[in-house]
Amino acid sequence: MPATPLRPVGRVLITGGASGLGAAVADAVAEAGGTPIVLDLDTGGVASGVLARDVDVTDRPAVERAVIEVAEELGGLDAVVTAAGIDRPAKLEELSGEEWEKIVAVNLFGTVSTVRAALPYLEASHGRVVTVASSLALRPLSDATAYSASKFAVLGFSRALAAETRGRLGVTTLIPAGMRTKFFDGRTEQYKPGPDAQLNDPADVARSVVFVLQQPQGVEVRELAIFPEEEPSWP
Repeated sequence: MPATPLRPVGRVLITGGASGLGAAVADAVAEAGGTPIVLDLDTGGVASGVLARDVDVTDRPAVERAVIEVAEELGGLDAVVTAAGIDRPAKLEELSGEEWEKIVAVNLFGTVSTVRAALPYLEASHGRVVTVASSLALRPLSDATAYSASKFAVLGFSRALAAETRGRLGVTTLIPAGMRTKFFDGRTEQYKPGPDAQLNDPADVARSVVFVLQQPQGVEVRELAIFPEEEPSWP
């Protein structure tokens, strides 16, 4: 019996798509013949010809406007990848309330606002949502209360969304370990990966996102953990 053909990648909206994992996903989508759409704080460095909008994902009305605008311009959406994320590691008493809430606002509320705005278009195309959690959604670490809380919440949100939308669209939670990106820039040395740290190449993780998007309708990768082979924290 012949294998079911892979699904075209299609029109993929990516938050945080101007750098790091998001930029790698945008590149991988384009290489696979899809159309990346980038939402980020500053999209000035996005490749020419890529549809992009400057948006703060913590600004829900702005996110809603941007999602509707690009979806209407392209005649719909086939997928959303919520790669926007921030962190500032510190002990709870050393992190201001505003900083703590900002991390949760970007990582969790930004994810929810983007998905909610895109839902009508994804249901119309029987599309897919790929939320980006973290290895810290599976194992807590000291000095990461806000980040861990937000990523545990992304995982819970995604599981509930998958149950709620079953049969109407696909939902996958991507759970990557640390990656070689600028995510760690600006940290004090104690919070930077050491020279022997096991880190993923974001391009490899991005290819796994394309794998998810290409699965035939009715086949779902619900959760996908991507770790370096010698990652000591797994399982």
